[in-house]
Amino acid sequence: MSQIKFGTDGWRAVIAEDFTFENVARVAQATADYWSANPVAGTQKKVVVGYDRRFFSDRFAQISAEVFAGNGFQVILTPEPTPTPSVSFAVKQEKAVGGVMITASHNPPIFNGFKLKSHYGGSSDSETCKAIESHLDRSPVRRAALGDLVRAKRVAVRDIRPAHYAALKRLVDFKLIAKSKLRFAHEALFGVGAGCFEQLLAGTTCRVTTLNGAADPLFGGINPEPIIQNYARSQAYLKKHPHDICLVTDGDADRVGGLDGRGNYLSTHQLICLLLRHMVVNRGGKGRMVKALTTTSMVDKMCAAYGLPLTETSVGFKYICAEMLKGGVLLGAEESGGIGFPGHVPERDGIASGLFLLEMLATEKTSVNKLLAKLEQEFGPHQYDRIDTHFPLEKRAALMEFCKANPPAKLLRSPLADVKAFDGVKFIAADGSWLMLRGSGTEPILRIYAEAKSLADARKLLQLGVGLTKRV
Repeated sequence: MSQIKFGTDGWRAVIAEDFTFENVARVAQATADYWSANPVAGTQKKVVVGYDRRFFSDRFAQISAEVFAGNGFQVILTPEPTPTPSVSFAVKQEKAVGGVMITASHNPPIFNGFKLKSHYGGSSDSETCKAIESHLDRSPVRRAALGDLVRAKRVAVRDIRPAHYAALKRLVDFKLIAKSKLRFAHEALFGVGAGCFEQLLAGTTCRVTTLNGAADPLFGGINPEPIIQNYARSQAYLKKHPHDICLVTDGDADRVGGLDGRGNYLSTHQLICLLLRHMVVNRGGKGRMVKALTTTSMVDKMCAAYGLPLTETSVGFKYICAEMLKGGVLLGAEESGGIGFPGHVPERDGIASGLFLLEMLATEKTSVNKLLAKLEQEFGPHQYDRIDTHFPLEKRAALMEFCKANPPAKLLRSPLADVKAFDGVKFIAADGSWLMLRGSGTEPILRIYAEAKSLADARKLLQLGVGLTKRV
């Protein structure tokens, strides 16, 4: 039997290799056994199951629903591909013990995945995932046919998006957006977010152009991730047809990216800083800012200027979720474009992020580029870059120990000020520039991240990082 290991956000594997009908049923049974043995006070014996547009996702979701219902759970199964944040919201709203989203998010099209949501509507923590792994094959798969389960009212096939969209309209100043006359594009990257902004803003003065909204399990030949390499089609379109902004959602619509109205790249770091400024300056928000370790240091400077406490976490939104569950959080954000908002679910939501960016533009009545120029004027230039390099898993621990024991005296022209080693190793210079080395949780890949005042300097730091890998 295949070894099944949960990574930073559930279990992912190659379709038909390890991600098979049999293995999905095994994982669903282990999850059902765990939830049966560990009921959560205030929840019902209910599970929400959703799925994305990947190959056979609907069938994998159906099998999961059959197993949960076969184990005595009431199941809500989505009738069509659905955004991950809609599933997260439904888990919380329905007081379900948990949820499953069949998606591999931004991974290549050959992958699929089994994302676990806990009762609070956020990603399950590492302890829960390990516990479910330990339940694998403890008991035989119990499953019944979907048709029989629907007739017996043990599975309800229901569209959960309307409730999520209604909650989003309450979360933002929807009336302001509705009368703003914004003309924006939405790059859906062939994912489940396609059409969501059109549905949300139907009947308003906003005009939405959906780009690459077709259902394509091969995602038009890209990995559906909000990064510049995947924006060529939308950039070409926007050069000919300018808009106010272009919002991007990833394959399962829980992360956000962007382009300006003429197709110029907006980094996820810039979007996070714009939203942080909007929350404080325009909305009068207060509370802790929570960010993953690989997120721009402009956030640190903004928090110092605004008098906000800042909490830094390991990489993975589940760590930000844990902080959001403690309360008092203004915003939670990570480098990959995952952003979470209080008063919603402690989970990233690419559609909510997009609506808040529209609210910002409707409030400011100026271009996104002018707002970015204001940020840079106030907090200085911040240029970020990253490379992923193959590095043997068996050498990684030695590399991390070497980096901790032999930090560089300075980064380019600035003396070293701090070293953080709770997730990889991050070197921080006195001028705020930084270099970080961190291994992927599941692959022989080492990620090297850097930020400096100029892109040229950020790239020099990356080369310094590459040099460190060669010393082990």
